[in-house]
Amino acid sequence: MTPEQVVNVVDFSYLSDALTKDEALEILKANKPTQAGREQKLLSDGYPAYTTSTAWLGYTDEILIEKCRTALKEGWTKFKMKVGADLADDRRRATVIRREIGYDNDLMMDANGRWDVEEAITWMQHLTEYKPLWIEEPTHPDDVLGHARIAEAMRPHDVGVATGECCSNRVIFKQLLQSNAIKFLQIDSARVGSINENIAILLLAKKFNVAVCPHAGGVGLCEMVQHIIMFDYLCVSATTAGRCCEFVDHLHEHFIEPVVIKNACYMPPKNPGYSTEMKENSVQDHIYPDGQVWAELISSGKVSK
Repeated sequence: MTPEQVVNVVDFSYLSDALTKDEALEILKANKPTQAGREQKLLSDGYPAYTTSTAWLGYTDEILIEKCRTALKEGWTKFKMKVGADLADDRRRATVIRREIGYDNDLMMDANGRWDVEEAITWMQHLTEYKPLWIEEPTHPDDVLGHARIAEAMRPHDVGVATGECCSNRVIFKQLLQSNAIKFLQIDSARVGSINENIAILLLAKKFNVAVCPHAGGVGLCEMVQHIIMFDYLCVSATTAGRCCEFVDHLHEHFIEPVVIKNACYMPPKNPGYSTEMKENSVQDHIYPDGQVWAELISSGKVSK
C-alpha cells in the first residue's frame, strides 16, 4: 500500500489536536524509501519478542528456576513476571528470577491493574531494586492521570510505565501520550477497532516517540499482533530499538498457521491473511455443549449443561 492508501484507512477524528492526517502522511512517506531494507532484515532476523511463560503467579522457586533456565537456553533475553498479589512473594520471585537471568537481560513486571495509584507507587518502590524495565498496567486502564502520576514517581528509578492491552479506543491512547503517562505503549490486536484503529495508534506513538510493545498471549493474539507490529517496523516507527512483542507459548497448536519463533524473535508469516484460521477439529472439539471438550466437562460434573 502507498502512504496515501494507508492514511485513507485511518479515522483521524478526535485526534487532530495530537496528530493530523498530513503529519501521518509525512511519517509514512519518510519511511518508504528505506522500507525494502527493513523487509529483508525482518525476513532474515524476525521481530524481537519477550516471554511471559516463565513467571506466572503461584510458581514455586523450583518451577521458576527450571523455566528461566530453559528460556535462557532457547535464547530469550527479555522476561516478564506477574506482580501485585503479595509483596513478599513478588520479592521472592524477583530475587529468584534475577539470580537466574542476571542483570544483562531485561525483566518486566505486570500488575494487571490491581492497584490504586498511591498503592502502585508504594508497592513498586519495594521492587525497583530488581531494575524492571517497566511496570505494566499498574492501575485501572482508563485512569490516564493515574498512570501519569505513577510514571512521574517511577521516572527517578528508571522504571517505565506500560499499558494499553485493555484500552478501548485511540482517544485513551492519545491522552496517555499527551500526558506523558507511558513509556511503552501496548496495543492489542483485538481490543480496539481492528487494524484500522491500531494503525492510528501506531502513528500516534511515532509522533510522541513512544515505543510500541504489543500485548499478546491469548487465543490467537500472538498470531494476529505479529502482523501489526511488523507493519509498524516496516512503515511507521522504522525501528526495533527498545521494542519487543509479547509471546506466550500456549494454544498455538489450534491454528493452521501458528506463529514461528526463532532465536526469541517472531518470524514473518509468509501467507496472506491475519493467521487466525483455526483447525476444524479444534473448532468442533470446543463447540458448546456437544464438542468433546465440553462433553467431558459436563460428564465429569465440572460444569452444568
